[in-house]
Amino acid sequence: MTKRRDFLKAAPAMAGAALLVNGSFVSSADAKAMIVNKKGEYVLPPLPYAYNALEPYIDEQTMRLHHDKHHAGYVKGLNASLAKLKAARDAGDYSQVQILSDKVAFNGSGHFLHSIFWQNMSPKGGGEPRGKLAKAINMNFGSFAKFKAHFIAAASKVEGSGWGILACEPVAEKLFILQAEKHQNLTAWGVVPLLVVDVWEHAYYLKYQNRRGDYVKAFFNVINWDDVARRLKMAMK
Repeated sequence: MTKRRDFLKAAPAMAGAALLVNGSFVSSADAKAMIVNKKGEYVLPPLPYAYNALEPYIDEQTMRLHHDKHHAGYVKGLNASLAKLKAARDAGDYSQVQILSDKVAFNGSGHFLHSIFWQNMSPKGGGEPRGKLAKAINMNFGSFAKFKAHFIAAASKVEGSGWGILACEPVAEKLFILQAEKHQNLTAWGVVPLLVVDVWEHAYYLKYQNRRGDYVKAFFNVINWDDVARRLKMAMK
């Protein structure tokens, strides 16, 4: 059986800092979800709740396909690409390095963002944030209502497939709402993802068909604001 281990144990050089994901940093807490096996290969993390726990907002069938097929596919693709890059280094043959680097960015971003996405939701989620997170949202967006409207509009209008992201820029301690096309495009370097919503069609099409905006609105009913607040606290350290 695969032994569940903290990713940081397998990569001590990253301890206390972050993992670079297409120019964005994933906190060490997120690395705990990015478990590896004894071979150093990435392993699909389990969902932190049952497949049907987010009903009626996100249906069980979508969750099973999304986690067990799509997320698992990114993990498989990331491991395969990293193995091929190692083989290329061993052989001194870098003719495929551009293609393989693109695959690492695509599959790695898919894996890392999904690892945040599952934690960003909870059966007890919804409502509004509290404490420092609420103050930060009010300061950066004017009010929670304005933030929510902005986030829904941005995520709903991602061109093609991708993500809507609330991120923290830790130097100036500002919050941004970003659109990430195909995970690896349109990234702002140095930001820390706090809240992400998957707007690839596989995340919502079975239940919402082409009504992406309705799906994003429903997402607000399952947001785990405690998790988002924890990410903000870590980003501000």
